[in-house]
Amino acid sequence: MSTSKQVPENSPLDTVIAILTVQDQDSENNGKVHCFTEERMPFNIKLTSTGFYSLTTGSSLDRELQSYYNFTVICSDEGVPSLSSSVTLHLQISDVNDNAPVFEKNTYNAYVNENNAPGLSLFSVKASDADWNLNARVTYILEDSVMNAFVSSYVSVNSDTGVVHAIRSFDYEQIKNFQFQIKAQDGGSPPLSSNVTVRIFIQDQNDNAPQILYPIQTGTSAVAEMVPRSAEIGYLVTKVVAVDVDSGQNSWLSYKLLKATDRALFEVGLQTGEIRTVRPVSDKDAVKQKLTVVVEDNGHPARSATVNVNVVVADSFPEVLSEFMKCYRWRREQMFYKSGGNLPVIPYYPPLYADMGGTGTLQRVYNYEVCGTTDSRKSDMKYVRPCSESIISLDASGTQTLLHQQKGEMTENLENQVRKQHIQDWRHLALLLVSFSLLFIFRLLYIQ
Repeated sequence: MSTSKQVPENSPLDTVIAILTVQDQDSENNGKVHCFTEERMPFNIKLTSTGFYSLTTGSSLDRELQSYYNFTVICSDEGVPSLSSSVTLHLQISDVNDNAPVFEKNTYNAYVNENNAPGLSLFSVKASDADWNLNARVTYILEDSVMNAFVSSYVSVNSDTGVVHAIRSFDYEQIKNFQFQIKAQDGGSPPLSSNVTVRIFIQDQNDNAPQILYPIQTGTSAVAEMVPRSAEIGYLVTKVVAVDVDSGQNSWLSYKLLKATDRALFEVGLQTGEIRTVRPVSDKDAVKQKLTVVVEDNGHPARSATVNVNVVVADSFPEVLSEFMKCYRWRREQMFYKSGGNLPVIPYYPPLYADMGGTGTLQRVYNYEVCGTTDSRKSDMKYVRPCSESIISLDASGTQTLLHQQKGEMTENLENQVRKQHIQDWRHLALLLVSFSLLFIFRLLYIQ
């Protein structure tokens, strides 16, 4: 004979599981019955005052340790020989939501390269629940807390699989790492849950070129460094200072001389960026020297930046100013020479020499544009085809009349051009004066 029963795992001690009715038709000792189990079980068999036997829990049950019990209850009398009978009991321990999900790891660390594609799968978390059925079904939730306030804009977690995805592209220079918590919650009622801490580390990529800090570059010119003509080998002219916001080997910088007015005069320290003379300066060296230095990082592929360094070879500032004034005068003369036909020249025609019905000396009226410069050897003349209107007209009496409005407009345009050029030249002079004044400050800040 056998029977089946279901018992909740959270049943308290002495919970009655079954009632056994035992009868023996004999009398006296032959009719006295005792019931017991052969195996050691977490159950007790007690004789009640009404003559029944009750099967009760003798200790706590745990479905996760043992989900069912099969055992035999034997009842025997006190006769000689003793007679007995038995019954087999099948006890199923029913589940109660008494276990929270447990993560496979105490913490999770994930590494991702910056500039990743949005939606990239970063890693996954895994939690298991020792309970059964709905009580063991785990859902993953991005924990809402102060620490996670901004995390929802960076990552998301699949509620069923625990896969963590990147919502946006990460930038190592803006955020190097962050952490948050993921909650694993079961489907019990009430649900149980547990949290795990996740740390995301952004890996740097070589996505930034070096930035030049010194010499400071402006939209028009750069600070000029002065080198005395008495400078010997190894004279420190200046130092190129640059930084790279990347990290590791991506931020290691090297300096190279790309171009120079005289490559035999200067060199650049590969690691230091110091510009030094490689030979003594001579009187034959040009006053103005221009060097182009390239700064390159150690990334793969490498990124670089270039900077122009203006060097003035002179013993004193007046010498530099003298050279500048020479250049200024030369530029002013070139401006007049290159202006060409833009100079307003009013041609002169003798009275009564215009074409008056074919009776004048000149059969047609011609225009001549004459360009004059400060150097008479650089004059130019342009012949223009006949024009229907001349800037000079004659009336019947032979009196010449100028179109003063046209003459005034052309003269005013020239004056404006000359005035603008003078202002620009003096601005360059003022900038040069300020640059030399600040030169020594920058040398103290970046070189010493």
